[in-house]
This record gives sequence, C-alpha cells and structure tokens, in this order.
Amino acid sequence: MVRVRWWGHSCFEIRGSSVTVITDPHGGTVGLPEPSVKGDLVLSSHDHFDHATGIENVKARGGEALVGFTGERTVKGVPVKGIASYHDPKRGSLRGKNSIYVFSVDGVRFCHLGDLGQVPSDEQVREIGDVDVLFIPVGGVYTIDAKEATETIKKVKAKVVVPMHYKVPKLNLNIGGVEEFVKGKENVKRIGGPEFDVEAGKLPGKTEIWVLSL
Repeated sequence: MVRVRWWGHSCFEIRGSSVTVITDPHGGTVGLPEPSVKGDLVLSSHDHFDHATGIENVKARGGEALVGFTGERTVKGVPVKGIASYHDPKRGSLRGKNSIYVFSVDGVRFCHLGDLGQVPSDEQVREIGDVDVLFIPVGGVYTIDAKEATETIKKVKAKVVVPMHYKVPKLNLNIGGVEEFVKGKENVKRIGGPEFDVEAGKLPGKTEIWVLSL
C-alpha cells in the first residue's frame, strides 16, 4: 500500500513501506503552508523557486535530491527515470527545461510531469511507458493548460490521473483552476481531501481522474 499526499502546487509525498519520495517542494513560497514532511528521495523537475525552494527542508538526514535530472538511476531503492522536456511550447526558449520523472514505489509506477509546457512528443510518451498514477499540471500560463492536459492524458494512458499546479485558495500565482480540466469528463472522482492510497494490482481498469483538495 502506498499513501499519496498532496501538499499543494506540484508537491506530493509518496510514502511506501520503506521509502518516502517528495516531488517539487515549494517551500511555502507560493502562499501555501510549507510541507511538513521528510523524504528519503526528493525529485525536483527544475530549479524554479516554486518547485525547488523547499528541498533542504523536506530532505531527510541521509536523503538525496535530484534536480532537473535526466537519465536513469536507482536511488534509495527507487528506480528513477528522468526524461528531458520543455517548460514552454518553444523548446525552452521562454522558461527553460523541465524533467519528467517516472519512478516506482512498492510496485506502483508513478509519473510526475513537473512544469511541463508542451504536449509530450511520441518519443517522450514511449520513454514514459506504462503509468499507474500520473501527476499532471492543468493550470496553464506557466504549463500546459486544460486543453493540452486533456490531449496529454489521451497519449499517456495512466490508470489514475491526478491534476496539479492549478489555482487553489491562498495560492498566489495567477493560474487557472481545475474545473476547466474536469469539465465534461465522466471519469472524475473527487477525493475530498489531500490523500489517497494505491496498491499494485488494485488500480482502476479504466482511466480515472482523482481530484484532491487541501
């Protein structure tokens, strides 16, 4: 059983039986409370303040952090693949590069798209491979928007899609909310909180969108 907790923006805590992974820690820089958690492995998609400021605060003693990593490594027993992508639709000329992370915890395969600013290419989709849980930005402005996110989930066919990087109360970034992304979709499940549990072999047979709340 893997417990997933959303700490707002693009920051998630993925807690397995023997390891905890933290993604894109914002460090409380975006108007949201600073994540109060420690991780054995911290994955930051790029070094912008709202995705990397909190690294040292959430990294456990003896933990490791990867920032903008591309390639393949096993860290703290977690197999990690970093896939090069762009933070904008103009090959990074506006906002730079972004790393997509694919990693597994207790047999569950996660993909965190970071601040993805372009619909993934066919080659990037092949590199991503099979996905159980997909964390995807939907708020636009600095990332793909609701329409592009919808196109992306048709290409990256995950069992569970978790929207992130959208406007919530207290967030001080001017980005879109989640409703534009879920509008008209029938496979939406509102979790009613920031956490959910997943287990290998016990995931939906058809893609579901799980919307969290803080």
